[in-house]
Amino acid sequence: MRLGLALGYWGRGPNPAHLELARAAEEFGYHSVWTAEAWGSDAFTTLTWIAAHTSRIGLGTAVVQMAARTPTATAMHALTLDHLSGGRMMLGLGLSGPQVVEGWYGRPFPSSPLTATREYVDVIRQVLRREAPVELDGRFHAHPYGGADGTGLGKPLKAITHPLRPDIPVLLGAEGPKNIAQTTRIADGWLPLYWSPTRTDAYAAALTGLRDGFLVAPMVRAHVCDDVAEGLLPVKAMLGFYIGGMGHAARNFHADLMARMGYEDEARHIQDLFLAGRRNEAVLAVPDAFADDISLVGPRQRIAERLEQWRKGPVTDLLVTSPDLATLRTLADLNA
Repeated sequence: MRLGLALGYWGRGPNPAHLELARAAEEFGYHSVWTAEAWGSDAFTTLTWIAAHTSRIGLGTAVVQMAARTPTATAMHALTLDHLSGGRMMLGLGLSGPQVVEGWYGRPFPSSPLTATREYVDVIRQVLRREAPVELDGRFHAHPYGGADGTGLGKPLKAITHPLRPDIPVLLGAEGPKNIAQTTRIADGWLPLYWSPTRTDAYAAALTGLRDGFLVAPMVRAHVCDDVAEGLLPVKAMLGFYIGGMGHAARNFHADLMARMGYEDEARHIQDLFLAGRRNEAVLAVPDAFADDISLVGPRQRIAERLEQWRKGPVTDLLVTSPDLATLRTLADLNA
């Protein structure tokens, strides 16, 4: 099981510690570093900055949002950064949800998310293979565009730039069972949002028959500390925001996932509190057991024992979220 560093996206402004963390992760032997985006900073610019200040560590997006760019634009970003970094790029994609797609990007959330994702990946693969001009008779991503409001002048095009690698790994952030099952068929890897080595039954049916080389790369919050309850507070704050606020009350993929993992009543209660403006109460309502399930928090020996559980499953890459250099080094030592 390899280690990656997950930096996420910026908050109010750039995090001055991110470059130091990325350089340290490379020094500690981490395989990869990952950036993300929501509705503020973008993933590719930050990753390019990190690429310019490192030399070996893999560079991944976990995730870039499909609604933010056409698939050809995303492929252009990926092939450009792959060239500039000497072949270190890994492309993680996510569909996001209706609240972000329609509220931030001003686009309709696709009526068939699985079809939209499949077409998006198909176009990216065509660009990177560069075997022929891009053509797809797609429902959501037709190339050339043939809508009634078009000019009819579009023609199939092939990338001017030859990609450094035609097989840049494409990973998908999928949460629903059907989406995960499709991911195992069309992508090179899966980026789970929440993963518990003791609750893998939530994913078991969708993960049957994984092919050799398929990546399973969940994110995990890690913190070496004496007080487990205190160490779980940042995990609970993240969960309270995602489960309570990252989606509509009637359609929140994160809350649905928590429910499938055995915490349905708790997930709905967190939603109710958050949407009522009682955000602190929503965070405190996150069960310690669930936060602990999906994180690595506590004294060194406790983390070492729990890390063994993560190794026993299908996880190939553990993407660690931690602002603490000592924690990153400890995990590298324990995973050596």
